[in-house]
Amino acid sequence: MNEYLELGKINRLKVARETDHGLVLASEKEKEVLLPKAYVTESMKVGDELDVFVYTDSEDRIVATTERPKAMLGELAEMEVVDTTQHGAFVDWGLPKDLFVPKMFQREPMRKGERHLIYVAYDERTHRLVGTQKFDRVLERSPKDLKRNQEVELFVYAKTDLGYKVVVDRKYDGLVFHSEVFEPIEIGKRTKGYVKIVRDDGKIDILLRPIGKKSDTLAAEKVLAYLNDHKGMMPLNYKSDPERIKALLGLSRKNFKRALTKLIETGKIEVKENGTFLKTRSGK
Repeated sequence: MNEYLELGKINRLKVARETDHGLVLASEKEKEVLLPKAYVTESMKVGDELDVFVYTDSEDRIVATTERPKAMLGELAEMEVVDTTQHGAFVDWGLPKDLFVPKMFQREPMRKGERHLIYVAYDERTHRLVGTQKFDRVLERSPKDLKRNQEVELFVYAKTDLGYKVVVDRKYDGLVFHSEVFEPIEIGKRTKGYVKIVRDDGKIDILLRPIGKKSDTLAAEKVLAYLNDHKGMMPLNYKSDPERIKALLGLSRKNFKRALTKLIETGKIEVKENGTFLKTRSGK
């Protein structure tokens, strides 16, 4: 059971007494909070210990709920903007009271209907939970559990001169260099990637395609998919311009050439001066 109430987190509290407005829950140090009637079930009784989320309601009173937000204090989650004001934006974090993201904590003005990656923080000035897009400094810097070529979840949140900044597995700081981008990528996109290297400062270089044989297989699949969608003909071969390859297939020239070789060896394509062709069943 919690010794004190912890705002923005799951608290284990004891039901101290019943009131007309709900149940009064208490910590070991007898700090009390109301669980509103809307969340009280018939099975709950005085003396029970309940796991509840503690936050502030629309009137800034500390309250408890049995519901769970999309992210708690110190966590990240993708949230939709449901309203905006001159002071900031409100995002849906899964609770009746929306989470406020002050303008000073936004990377750029938010618009209703947009989805953004939001970090739940504690605002020392207002003593409230708030959302922020400026979470670079709070991302973990010691990803000991990540290995080279490991598949990870990415959320693209910013573009820089070097490349695209991504949150890796919802907690680490990563970067996809522009030179490694061979397909459309945009801010707010959720996708998968692969660890290239974990640097000494804890930052992670990320690839959008795996390293080695798995990458060759995916590239070969892209070539075949294009051929099947374009009547068995592709206006590319080993001598094609890298930018042309990137535009049509989203592949680097190196991966493309390896894919051609792989498909030639398996007898699925033939490469000529005017392009690449899907072989028919008769081999013609």
